[in-house]
Amino acid sequence: MSVAMSDWREDRVQHIRDLINRAEPDIVEEIKWVKPSNPGGVPTFSIDGLVCTVETYKDKVKVTFAKGASLPDPAKVFNASLDAGTRRAVDTREADVLNDDAFADLIRAAVSLNRS
Repeated sequence: MSVAMSDWREDRVQHIRDLINRAEPDIVEEIKWVKPSNPGGVPTFSIDGLVCTVETYKDKVKVTFAKGASLPDPAKVFNASLDAGTRRAVDTREADVLNDDAFADLIRAAVSLNRS
């Protein structure tokens, strides 16, 4: 992203990072895909394989679950990439409120799937 992150997006990324780490304390965060158009790179979270990525756009923060299509989502947290064969995503915009408990459940389910 060529536009510098500001206010709500930084806060949202930190909130998501905190939720991921609380749901799975042993998860490993790495920054990948650093390039001129995205100098901050993309935070990726892995444990026994990729769990999710967190990408920042001008109007949203997107969390993409690598194996999201295989995860239970009774609270309907996934709201993007719903037709993708393997992945699913959660797009959050400035006014959105993330269901923290349901999001943490998705993280735990993704880790469990990676370990199975």
